[in-house]
Amino acid sequence: MNPERQAKFKIARVPVPKQDANQRIHNWGEVFLGYTPELAMVEAARCLQCEHQPCTVACPVGNDIPAALWLIENGDFIGGANKFRETNNESEICGRICPQEKLCEGACVVGYKYPPVFIGKLEAFCTDYQVKTEGFPKREIHEPTGMRVAIVGAGPAGLTVAEELAAAGHKCVVYDAWPKPGGLLLYGIPNFKLEKRVVDALISHLEEMGVEFICGVRIGAGLTVDALMHDHNFDAVFLGYGAPVGGKLEMDGESLKNVYQATDYLVRGNVPFEDLPEWQRALPHSGKHTVVVGGGDTSMDCVRTAKRLAPDSQVTLVYRRTEAEMQGRAEERSHAHEEGVVFNYLTTPTKFIGDEEGEIVGMELIRMELGRPDISGRRSPVPIKGSEFHIDCDTVVLAIGYSADTEIPETTPGLAADRKGLIKVESEETGRTSRPGVFAGGDDVRGADLVVTAVAAARGAAHAMDQYLKDIKRTRVMTAAASASPASADATVAGD
Repeated sequence: MNPERQAKFKIARVPVPKQDANQRIHNWGEVFLGYTPELAMVEAARCLQCEHQPCTVACPVGNDIPAALWLIENGDFIGGANKFRETNNESEICGRICPQEKLCEGACVVGYKYPPVFIGKLEAFCTDYQVKTEGFPKREIHEPTGMRVAIVGAGPAGLTVAEELAAAGHKCVVYDAWPKPGGLLLYGIPNFKLEKRVVDALISHLEEMGVEFICGVRIGAGLTVDALMHDHNFDAVFLGYGAPVGGKLEMDGESLKNVYQATDYLVRGNVPFEDLPEWQRALPHSGKHTVVVGGGDTSMDCVRTAKRLAPDSQVTLVYRRTEAEMQGRAEERSHAHEEGVVFNYLTTPTKFIGDEEGEIVGMELIRMELGRPDISGRRSPVPIKGSEFHIDCDTVVLAIGYSADTEIPETTPGLAADRKGLIKVESEETGRTSRPGVFAGGDDVRGADLVVTAVAAARGAAHAMDQYLKDIKRTRVMTAAASASPASADATVAGD
């Protein structure tokens, strides 16, 4: 190994400053305070500048990470931000919430012997620096094409398609059922991970590019995809409405008062009331003991929200496997532990118990043990006979996964979907569906997944849509020219 690389190995990882746990449960600010320019330069200097770039290969959007970190190392923070933005429309967001330890940082060569480079924190730092000092970089916008695109869903996928197609000169109108654009980014992710100002800045950037947002409108049985194309004269439609349907346990007591679905609980706890539908403008119940059922990142969002709603209350996570089988981020679990959340592994509820007023007062659970691996490769939990027990609780949150909404496939003739309601596409690189002019990408195709995979799919779909729209326009121009030719000839003869 050359001396320069040996020297880089000797640079200690630079921790990212963050709020103390006892302080942060009393506020909603982001846990991580971010790097200073000086600290960012030191951490970026740990990158070995590998020729084969395994971090880039592991990144779903293919960020040129070594190039970006080289720029940061040399104090060119704007250049680093622009390098990330070449391949990622939502860098300041992905830098905060991507599971980097499983993606780019998980592939970092430094990580084979030492802690990997803090790639995500550096991505967030340089893009934040850019927005604070210069604002979003102004994209070159092509001449208007006259083509119109309807985008269903103002979440990660829809926002990415809107930016790419607006830059290509197409008119983009984004529809969303929530009162304000942002989708999952605004309504599903708590402030302590992603402050609303970050999402608001992105929306403002898109509006400056000419993207129009129509919120509080649900596409499906009322306003159909067919109506968008035929009655509203859109030339193409992108479906990026995600996988918003929360999972249910289908057990006794699930409909008791103060038993919440994760999304309902999170939006009530984290989103300003003016950005919510009227029926959700009330904080969720927070009493003496909140129990969250689940084991992914959403369950961590819920237990940490519960601690902020009532810092002195008891908050318990119930999960049917062990921590080794959890699919969420270790960083999020660590933060929850620091904030005083109790983890109850190898346990699952069997019944919720209510009082005379229909409010939850407790739950029955059973201990589990791990059996054979299931289809995902994880060992399946098996109930232990006779291990039932009871706990008192006054709030329960179900964070047991998300599935697709079937309304759009059911109301769009010719749109192929699987039995779970996920839309079938030609490939994730193009997002072409079985309906001409209709494209899809993100969680409504893959199932509940990452923001970065939704961005990657949306970028591919946007490229395919741009080509489709250009082809349609070219065909229309040629058709118009052909139909105009005989009339021109007749006029010439008459003039003679």
